[in-house]
Amino acid sequence: MVAVQSITPARLLTGRAGPSYRTRTQLELRRDHAVAQDAVLGEFQMEQDLPTDLIAQLGLFEVQTLARSKSEYLLRPDLGRCLGADAEQRLRARCRTAAELQIVVGDGLSAAATRQQVPALLPELIQCATAQGWSIGQPFCIRYCRVGVLNEVGRILGPQVVVLLVGERPGLATAESLSAYLAFRPRRGQTDAHRNLISNIHSRGVPTGEAVERILSLAAQIRDRQTSGPKIKEGHPSVALPRVVAFS
Repeated sequence: MVAVQSITPARLLTGRAGPSYRTRTQLELRRDHAVAQDAVLGEFQMEQDLPTDLIAQLGLFEVQTLARSKSEYLLRPDLGRCLGADAEQRLRARCRTAAELQIVVGDGLSAAATRQQVPALLPELIQCATAQGWSIGQPFCIRYCRVGVLNEVGRILGPQVVVLLVGERPGLATAESLSAYLAFRPRRGQTDAHRNLISNIHSRGVPTGEAVERILSLAAQIRDRQTSGPKIKEGHPSVALPRVVAFS
């Protein structure tokens, strides 16, 4: 039992009381469900949620999609994929166009994930990309953001590769998991089939250093092959999993 539980955060072999979960398991489920709900409903505010020195160092600023509130954002996913005239004007005024690498931060479906992961991930990602010779556009944040907003960023700024760091939909294992979506010259009409993804960036998943390495490795492939999507593959070394003891 211990061997199985050690290789997954899933609630396996937790025991039961009659036909039901034990009280401890039931209370943990209720707790984790409440945390997930809070992450979805929570608001991301750049100036409050990211360190002041990080904002100043990177010149971060925030724009908003066409969603006017969190409730509208949740009910109308289409609005979270679009930027209005005001946001477009700010991006054109403050960002360079046609950069090799454009990094964007979005709240997505977990403001908690963005708040928790971005302060460590974003500066390391920019530092390593700069060391590798990437031409980097001005990073910025998008509030009420869906993944499809990548197409708007591509339309407005025309970067070669876009990386969107965005909060994942929370689960019962963690509400602080971040994803990195990558796309080559994103434009209107593209879907997830045109993108690549690194998910589960959090303390019990993909750590910051590994995430940075994988993001830049994918970005280099995308740049060199002039495409993104299923033709771009990650190469993973084989991982030796702990031996699981069979129970009779």
